[in-house]
Amino acid sequence: MPDAFTTRVLNIATGSQERVVDLTGDCEAFLRETAGGRDGLLNVFVPHATAGVAVIETGSGSDDDLLAALHTLLPPDDRWRHRHGSPGHGRDHVLPAFVPPQATLPVLGGRLELGTWQSVCLVDTNISNVNRKVRLSFLA
Repeated sequence: MPDAFTTRVLNIATGSQERVVDLTGDCEAFLRETAGGRDGLLNVFVPHATAGVAVIETGSGSDDDLLAALHTLLPPDDRWRHRHGSPGHGRDHVLPAFVPPQATLPVLGGRLELGTWQSVCLVDTNISNVNRKVRLSFLA
């Protein structure tokens, strides 16, 4: 019988621009290897103070809309007290209050149970940290 708890860390290169990275395929591959057709929960966690996890539609402009909304809500200017790093970097530290660093998702029959247009995404506005870790954990 497979373990009741399995975890893996993904290394994601986000580059030097703000990005929404679709992790759905990585999540599905992890579950194919570990879930063994069981029901459970998938936790997706970003151990960074300046990134988050969102469940959104991608590919139709929603990912770009999210980044635009974050620019409006959290402008990259000099208003932030947290001032090290690139200009406006303080806003990156506020991001996880709006886009949390984790999502817990249902797994049924070993498969991620998402809605038709939902994807699991890493949201990274920190252009100074180009490499991210994402921890996937399956609990049966």
